[in-house]
Amino acid sequence: MSIEYRGETFSGYNKPKRTSGHPKKSHAVLIKDGGKDRMIRFGEQGASTAGKPKEGESDKMEAKRKSFKARHGKNIAKGKTSAAYWADKTKW
Repeated sequence: MSIEYRGETFSGYNKPKRTSGHPKKSHAVLIKDGGKDRMIRFGEQGASTAGKPKEGESDKMEAKRKSFKARHGKNIAKGKTSAAYWADKTKW
């Protein structure tokens, strides 16, 4: 089941995808918000993020992850309608 929305194809709702062709944002996700479809773009194109936690990861990457979560905690808590939520889930 693929969904077409404003010229972009998504594999389903709440499934982030890379957007390498976008000049600024690295990912996009399609969500249902109050019965309406909504696209959220998030992540800086070309930024080196901490990625998924890895066993034996460096203290620097651990600090980056912790700093991001502290800085964006309120927005992450807003849930699926927030770009910070998706960045936290996908990139951090």
